[in-house]
Amino acid sequence: MATNEILQLVVFSIFFGVAATALGDYSKPVIKALDGVAHIILKMVNYVMAFAPLGVFGAIAAVIAVKGLEVFRFYGLYLFYFLIGIAVLWAVLLSVGYLILGGRMTILLKRIAQPLLIAFSTTSSEAVFPKLTEELERFGCRDKIVSFILPLGYSFNLDGSMMYMTFASLAIAQAYGVHLSTGEQLTMLLVLMLTSKGIAGVPRASLVVVTATCAMFNIPPEGIALIIPIDHFCDMFRSMTNVLGNALATSVVSKWEGELEG
Repeated sequence: MATNEILQLVVFSIFFGVAATALGDYSKPVIKALDGVAHIILKMVNYVMAFAPLGVFGAIAAVIAVKGLEVFRFYGLYLFYFLIGIAVLWAVLLSVGYLILGGRMTILLKRIAQPLLIAFSTTSSEAVFPKLTEELERFGCRDKIVSFILPLGYSFNLDGSMMYMTFASLAIAQAYGVHLSTGEQLTMLLVLMLTSKGIAGVPRASLVVVTATCAMFNIPPEGIALIIPIDHFCDMFRSMTNVLGNALATSVVSKWEGELEG
């Protein structure tokens, strides 16, 4: 799908949503039907995920049969460089946090330590939403700020997922020997920044966007099978990053608005 087609789809979705809201009760049957379709699609995805382990085993077995055990070197390097990227992103986030919040940044980290651990163990940033809300309010953020900024951040401020999707797309391109110019890489970054908005904070949700992005840039989409075995471990760290980014954003906005107590 070309970039202009994606933009047209986004614009259509926005106008469709605005028009449906303006019509009120007249649009409820359409919305209910779309909601039903969404549940059907999610059920289909559950069926696919149930058979995913068999598919991954077959894909890895085929790769090992052709390239030998050298493929595990790819996974080692993949995880190693991803962790370097995550570490750099954490350094930037924490530096900004200390710059704005000062000494209270340490208190914030203590407050969100448990949500970070839950996100790491469940590979889902959505799973910690209630606990994160509670801890941010205990930290001193007003409930009205938390109830607005935190859900907004879960849709538009998934730092870890955004970084991972770009990283994974480029890794698949390198694995298949697909050369991407600097312009194409920047275009990919912009496309992912746009298409990643609204992505669900659940395990493996970003793989859908990565697959679509690969197809758009003529990268074999079946290459997603190469990174699925290591994706769970990467998901742990990107989920933690998403939680940190949203907690930091909520705290910073609270301070800017003069609503940070304590």
